[in-house]
Amino acid sequence: MHSRGDGSSRYAVRLDHVSKRYLLDPERPWRLKDVLTKPASLLSQLTAKEPFWALRDISLTIEHGEIVGIIGPNGSGKSSLLRILAGISPPTEGSVTIDGRYGALLDLGAGFHPNATGRQNAYVNALFMGLSKSEAKARMPEIIEFSGLGHFIDQPMRTYSNGMYLRLGFSVAIHVQPDILLVDEVLAVGDADFQERCFEHFETLKKRNATIIIVTHNVDTLVDFADRTILLEKGRVKLDGKPATVVSEYLEILRRSSPAMERAFQRAMAGRLAQQAASAASEAASPVSSAWPDA
Repeated sequence: MHSRGDGSSRYAVRLDHVSKRYLLDPERPWRLKDVLTKPASLLSQLTAKEPFWALRDISLTIEHGEIVGIIGPNGSGKSSLLRILAGISPPTEGSVTIDGRYGALLDLGAGFHPNATGRQNAYVNALFMGLSKSEAKARMPEIIEFSGLGHFIDQPMRTYSNGMYLRLGFSVAIHVQPDILLVDEVLAVGDADFQERCFEHFETLKKRNATIIIVTHNVDTLVDFADRTILLEKGRVKLDGKPATVVSEYLEILRRSSPAMERAFQRAMAGRLAQQAASAASEAASPVSSAWPDA
């Protein structure tokens, strides 16, 4: 169940024992013998679906004004969780309560029609996110200016690059003045300058007591920016706490699961030790260090 609040609750987001199940087509080999001798059994195999639980028993509360990062290995359920929060996908079990208006930037290009212009798509998406026609019209100049698309705003979106899609989608999402902003990994598509502008605007939203929930693999950003980070593993919450602590556990999971990541960690550690040794040697050789005992 997915419900909307009126903005009066202490919590911007509340998930109560949320699970999400998908039904997958089984990949069973067919044999000619089975087709000829057991057609009924083969038919039942064709119609059978195998359950896959992307999320299991997630219970969370997120307060208004919090900036929360969600991390985890590929397939851990991060995007499924954001799609449930956005109301795109209903939970199989449990309930979700969103208190306030939300803006979402999830799948790149989702909700945009390639044959419509950027201006037309921005207007329709603003309506979809809860603005009235007059509000959407009034905010179009701000949306277009922030996107930086210039005269491309009146070109069909099929001519846009991924970065242009991102700039327009993000601009719409933040200018509906959301109480809750949901952002998936798509920010990685943007260039460094645009990403910096995005995070500057996140700070503006935070001052308005808006809640920001962001899925990203950029763990440095979370340590510097997030108030709290949630680590998902195999569809469950493994850790929920301070970003530095959670990110350290996440990196350890990656290190254990991948030989390539293990080698990268070893190289990084060797480089760090070499840097520390060089720094220590430099300090020992400096006049200040040698004179210090006599001072």
